[in-house]
Amino acid sequence: MRWRGVSHVEFAVLDYDESIAFYDAMFGWLGFSSFSSLNMEYQSIYYMTRYLNPHSYIGIQPARTGKRLTHPDQAVGINHIALWARNRKEVDRFHREFLTARGVPVTDEPKNYPQYWPGYYAVFFDDPINGIHWELVWIPKVPTPRQVWSFYRTMRAFGKQRPDLANSVPGITRQAMRPLQR
Repeated sequence: MRWRGVSHVEFAVLDYDESIAFYDAMFGWLGFSSFSSLNMEYQSIYYMTRYLNPHSYIGIQPARTGKRLTHPDQAVGINHIALWARNRKEVDRFHREFLTARGVPVTDEPKNYPQYWPGYYAVFFDDPINGIHWELVWIPKVPTPRQVWSFYRTMRAFGKQRPDLANSVPGITRQAMRPLQR
C-alpha cells in the first residue's frame, strides 16, 4: 500500500521571473520552503512544506510554448491544485491578506463545500500570470456533528435529484468507489 501520495508536480510557466515572484510570495505566505535546480540540467524552482526526507513538492519551469490557461475552458491538463491549510482561519486570512490584497483573481470565495467532505472549507483562485487554478482547503481530522449532518443532507439531496444514484448516503458512497485493475 502506498502512503506517500504524490512525489512532485511541475508546471511550465509563461513569464518565468514574474511567475517566480508570484509563487515566492504565495508559498512564502503559506510557510513553504524553496530550493533551486541551480540550472544544472534545467531551470526550475521548487516549493515544499519541509526539507526532511523525500517530500512532496511543486516545481516551476519556464515554458517553451503555450498560452495563458483559462480555467472555465476545462482544457486538457491539470484542472486545479489543492494545498492544505492549517485551519479555516488560515483560508480566510489567505483570502483577505494575500489574494484580495494583491488583486489575485478569486474564482470562488471561501465557503463550506459539504458535498466534498464533512467540514470541507476552501477558497479557489487563479495564478494571475499563467491562469493555473489553485485551491487552499481545510478539512478537519474530526468533523463536528453539524458538519457530518450537513454532508449527509447534501448527499441525500443529490441522491434525490439523480435517479442513477442510490437513495442513501452509504449507497452513494459505495457507488462512488471504483475497483482498479492490478
